[in-house]
Amino acid sequence: MPDLAIVLPSVLNGLTTGALYALVALGLTLIYGVLHIINFAHGALLMLALYGVYFLNTVLGVDPYVALFIVPPVMFAIGYTLQRLVITKASHGRDENILLVTLGLAIIIENLALMGFKSDTRIIDTPYSFEVFEILGTFIPQPKVYAFIGAVVTAGLFWLVINKTDLGRAIRALAKEPKGARLVGINTNHVFAMSFGLGVACLGVAACLLLPTYYVSPPVGQGFVLVAFTIVVLGGMGSFVGALLGGLIIGVVEALGGLFLGESLGQIGIFVIFIVVLIFRPTGLLGHKV
Repeated sequence: MPDLAIVLPSVLNGLTTGALYALVALGLTLIYGVLHIINFAHGALLMLALYGVYFLNTVLGVDPYVALFIVPPVMFAIGYTLQRLVITKASHGRDENILLVTLGLAIIIENLALMGFKSDTRIIDTPYSFEVFEILGTFIPQPKVYAFIGAVVTAGLFWLVINKTDLGRAIRALAKEPKGARLVGINTNHVFAMSFGLGVACLGVAACLLLPTYYVSPPVGQGFVLVAFTIVVLGGMGSFVGALLGGLIIGVVEALGGLFLGESLGQIGIFVIFIVVLIFRPTGLLGHKV
């Protein structure tokens, strides 16, 4: 039997990492749940948010957690503008065009970042980067604990917005019956853009919580978005609670896979779960049939 003293730290670290994965997946879940499109630019926009947090810290001395009041609103504005002025106009209402547009945006953003920032890997140094909390006899880095709390709070806020506000009711109406939403006077272009903006703002939150223990480089978002797609499928398309639960599961699976199979094979379990879910429960853990 594996030693609990070895397994427990891996599980706890997996939960904190999974919370960050879930935070990235939350935005993807909202965008898919309303727009019914897969946003290939999600990883590139996460990278953009990470660079925003990095330069706020290195140039202006802004703490990543203080940047929570700056970066998410800016990312919301970027997401709203992209949806309203680029994606909608370039796609002409066709889903296949939207996929190509978001893929094109990802390529453009990543290559502009390579041109401007080179391929250097950059990190920041904060007073608490190497501070730890002792939880159940296990030492967990403080930023990972804060990220876990931040992910849970963000998921809760998203749930409140979707279920308790007029915007949320408009989003749900548009997600379920687009034609009916237009007939009752909902400004669908605005709601689409708000949904996309909120999904991208979620990446701003993720970037602020991620950077104290992670790095930033132009291709950094690619690995995250691949895992985020898996989480969205695992949790159920359009389910915020499912995205959070799926992220935590994926984080633990990755941590235990790395423990027993080695670092290079640690992510095998993620894609095994992805295939199994697609075969036996394609709607995901908390998804519903359309």
